[in-house]
Amino acid sequence: MQKIRLGTRGSALARRQADWTAAQLLIHGIETERVIIQTSGDSEQNQSIANIGAQGVFTKEIQRALLDGKIDLAVHSLKDLPTDPVAGLQLAAVTKRDTYRDAFISNRFETLDTLPERSRIGTGSLRRKTQLLHQFADRFRIDDIRGNVETRLRKLDSGDYDAVILAEAGLIRLGFAGRIRSFLEEPMFLPAAGQGALGLETRSGDDSVTKIAALLCDRETFAAVSAERAFLRTMQGGCLAPIAALGTVKDGVLTLHGRELTLDGKMCYENTQSVMLTGGTAEFITLPETLGNAVAQAVFLKKQQIGENFPEK
Repeated sequence: MQKIRLGTRGSALARRQADWTAAQLLIHGIETERVIIQTSGDSEQNQSIANIGAQGVFTKEIQRALLDGKIDLAVHSLKDLPTDPVAGLQLAAVTKRDTYRDAFISNRFETLDTLPERSRIGTGSLRRKTQLLHQFADRFRIDDIRGNVETRLRKLDSGDYDAVILAEAGLIRLGFAGRIRSFLEEPMFLPAAGQGALGLETRSGDDSVTKIAALLCDRETFAAVSAERAFLRTMQGGCLAPIAALGTVKDGVLTLHGRELTLDGKMCYENTQSVMLTGGTAEFITLPETLGNAVAQAVFLKKQQIGENFPEK
């Protein structure tokens, strides 16, 4: 059997995702060795992510290890992976995405609608915060929360928050699906670009490992998240920006819903477009990119048309 080194963060969720990847590769006869890499986002949990350096706080150390040849394949939560390309690296595959929703967790309340006024909601995402503000204005206190999934649930259980918002995919992977009370459903709430999918990154030109990664690639998910990431990149937003996107494929049609909000949540600019996915593999790459760019340009146009009448971010 061929053996490759998988690089991943050290959090429980990242380890679980790497273990899943290893198990799937083993089905194809590929043995793996897991290499744990500490990222700046993991080591500096006493300050907000924005203060650490914003882009790539959970990925850049792993990417450096990949470039240096210390690992052969990087396993990322795709929503954490910046959209700007890194010279010498490539996104070789995206795994099948089963869920992209955000989940509402509370020990006393079932939904956002049943939360009393001035309840404290914990979230580390500006995207989630601005969408909450857009739907509920100043009804709740929305406070920053850091730490892994287990830490955030402990903070909820200790009474620091009345509710927290977390990705459904991570809760399921860690065995916490039973903590979910309800979901923040589309179209009122959209996920982060790539949420719920894993991105497998390899060195450019490393054809053997790239072919191995491709064994786990789901074409429809790849198309959907490629459109989401193209939208995010064209909007010049990172994983911390108040930008949301959801690509879906149904009956060969790729639909992208892209959204940007102002920091106070008062204004929401969005657009939805679709394209038919036909032909071979190349079109599953080029058409989503084109769609993402088109939706971003439409959002830019809406901002220009009505921006003069409203306060800017």
